[in-house]
Amino acid sequence: MLKIVRLVSAVVGRRASDDQGGLMNRRTFLYAAGGATAAGIAVWQLWPSSGGAGPVTTDAIGDQVQTLPRGQWPEFAGTGKIQGLYRHALEHGDELQYIPCFCGCGRFGHKNNQDCYIKSFNRDGTVTFTSHGAT
Repeated sequence: MLKIVRLVSAVVGRRASDDQGGLMNRRTFLYAAGGATAAGIAVWQLWPSSGGAGPVTTDAIGDQVQTLPRGQWPEFAGTGKIQGLYRHALEHGDELQYIPCFCGCGRFGHKNNQDCYIKSFNRDGTVTFTSHGAT
């Protein structure tokens, strides 16, 4: 980047010898380039890194829920074994739908073990996870 600035400065500097306004043009260019660089860094730092992740909210039964694109895992899944359980529920949901849940969550409307991890599959391809399986 420094080489580019020097090259541009040299080109603008040559024009400065041709006319008196060239020095001001070079200074204006350098200030504008510095400002653009600073603005670019600020936007990069402030840009959301969630990649389409929705916020973590609480549903009617007190579980946390989060809607995410496929391939992303909810914040409450953490890492390691619990995240592995959520991955298994997503990849093998067709199997889990035949396994009843024994934690008593049937009273909350859960029909099978998959419901403890995945609240819904959405039309836009996202998945809404529930924290019920993480607790």
